Amino acid sequence: MGVINSGFGGRRGSSDHASLPPGQTRVDDWPVLTAGPTPGVDESDWSFTLRTEDGTAHRWGWNELLDLGVEDIVTDIHCVTHWSKLSMAWRGVSLDRLFEEVETSHDYAMVRSFGGYTTNLPLEDLLDGQAWIATEAEGLPLSAEHGGPARLLVPHLYFWKSAKWVRGMDMMPSDDPGFWEQNGYHLRGDPWREERYQ
Repeated sequence: MGVINSGFGGRRGSSDHASLPPGQTRVDDWPVLTAGPTPGVDESDWSFTLRTEDGTAHRWGWNELLDLGVEDIVTDIHCVTHWSKLSMAWRGVSLDRLFEEVETSHDYAMVRSFGGYTTNLPLEDLLDGQAWIATEAEGLPLSAEHGGPARLLVPHLYFWKSAKWVRGMDMMPSDDPGFWEQNGYHLRGDPWREERYQ
């Protein structure tokens, strides 16, 4: 099933900035921005664990994730450092699929990555066709520098929320800050509201 993220318009000419959030500049490449070393994670060693408030751990290995159903997504991405890439093609598994068998009363999640990175997200930004565990971008498997083998994709928020090298999430009762949020970035990160910093 193909998904076009309804929060963003299609590709426009480079002089037409109507589809860009305020303060953003369109790029055609895909800049690499990373804090710290790039983890090397093989698909055979990769797994994703979703932990609920009662300690229940729901786990998926690589093939188990893909068996949930891979979708094609075309969407824009917006980095807090002022660049945007429009109409980018992705493949991934919707977070809705992972949450089908998960019961939680908590409204927030702390996303965890290989290498120790964390970011906080409200559950309402992860469900209803808004977020995926992405495994491919622009027709190719995700490279390690871009978060491969799997990264979170939450395109309606600034791209730091789309955590690279994702390995799991823990449900939380409150919106506790993750790595960049503890260092001054906004708790939510809506590019249309320019929620860059606290």
